[in-house]
Amino acid sequence: MRNRLLGIGLGLACALALAGPALAHHGGSAYDTTHMLTLTGTVKEFQFIQPHPLITLEAKDDQGVVTVWSVEMTAPNHLVHFGWSGKKLKPGDQITVTGSPSKNGLKVLNLRKISYTNGAEIPLGPPPEPGQY
Repeated sequence: MRNRLLGIGLGLACALALAGPALAHHGGSAYDTTHMLTLTGTVKEFQFIQPHPLITLEAKDDQGVVTVWSVEMTAPNHLVHFGWSGKKLKPGDQITVTGSPSKNGLKVLNLRKISYTNGAEIPLGPPPEPGQY
């Protein structure tokens, strides 16, 4: 009985040790959550993939130069509950996105809010609390 409990304990310890890297993926430390950035541009590509759907967005900077951004979304299994599929966005769609930019200077944005440029919001989840954005 004692050997069995020891085996179970060691098995649990190994499982917890191996789970650490999986949990680390969901940290937000790569993004500057203190400075939200809003971009308006044209969808170049939309990939509804695991673990995070990606929007490739062409947005003009202050000098009018087109810059390509990668916009990372939340998990697709969450988004499907709010009407998302691989056909929600298509190349040529004009959208505005707001999110946390990457701290390392890469053109990557962690999405928090999205709408069409005509103002029609595209839900990512339940409505935000007042004053959240």
